[in-house]
Amino acid sequence: MDRFEKVVSTEEMNLRIDKLIADNCDELSRSSVQKLIENGSVYVNKTAVSKNYKVKADDVVEFNIPEPTILEAVAQDIPVEIVYEDDDLLVVNKPKGMVVHPAAGNPDGTLVNALLFHCKGKLSSINGVIRPGIVHRIDKLTSGLLIVAKNDVSHNFISEQIKEHSFTREYYAVNCGRFKEYKGTVDAPIGRDKYDRKKMCVTHQNSKHAVTHYVVLEEFNGYTLTKFTLETGRTHQIRVHSAYIGHPVLGDDVYGKPFKGIDGQCLHAKKIGFIHPKTKEYMEFDSELPEYFNSVLAKIK
Repeated sequence: MDRFEKVVSTEEMNLRIDKLIADNCDELSRSSVQKLIENGSVYVNKTAVSKNYKVKADDVVEFNIPEPTILEAVAQDIPVEIVYEDDDLLVVNKPKGMVVHPAAGNPDGTLVNALLFHCKGKLSSINGVIRPGIVHRIDKLTSGLLIVAKNDVSHNFISEQIKEHSFTREYYAVNCGRFKEYKGTVDAPIGRDKYDRKKMCVTHQNSKHAVTHYVVLEEFNGYTLTKFTLETGRTHQIRVHSAYIGHPVLGDDVYGKPFKGIDGQCLHAKKIGFIHPKTKEYMEFDSELPEYFNSVLAKIK
């Protein structure tokens, strides 16, 4: 078990103890740090403190870093909508609210658990036992199409298309406000927010190149139905870029604000297209807008 020990600098004075630790310990999220503090496992000058404690210069902060929880994905008989399937891959339509793969806080009930049951374990192994078959992901509260690889050859072939930006990914979203231009491109690097490690932001520090193209499809009373095409695939890319240009995705309570009647962002991965790893033919799949999305459109109209 590793141990964390730090002497607080003058520049760090008055930071909350949980933020100080989260900023200096990459192994732990801020919520994990808060649990350690609540359990009385974090000490300042040899004394346990509360999560509201504000550090002082020369304080000595120390605690034992817990061993990471070992997750294991198991097959579960969970319904999943299969749009297309052959011996090499599947295209699935993920519902809003389903997590793609197991993680801390979501150990089961995920798309991976469902796929392990459906495919009898025949999924690519490149991403390990927690993310078998998963070539690309979408957020829990984003619905829509995903491609899943059944073997490593297919996984590598599809991954290379994503890397070369030849993989088609189109999303539909409802955005707040009216766009000045009916089409455009957001070319702005995305990295982790230094003030909130769970969020991403447009930044030039420790960031990656990110490009999103958009086309306005329809305008309503202060809202816009928009089609987004991804050139790159960064975490939360459409949501971050939308907020960056002043038009957050409706219902996005992380980068915008909640919307009554839906849980999270109104964002749907509507279309994907790729060259098949075996036939070398281009394939494209389109999906209908889900019920929650149409319900939002009806409300704002």
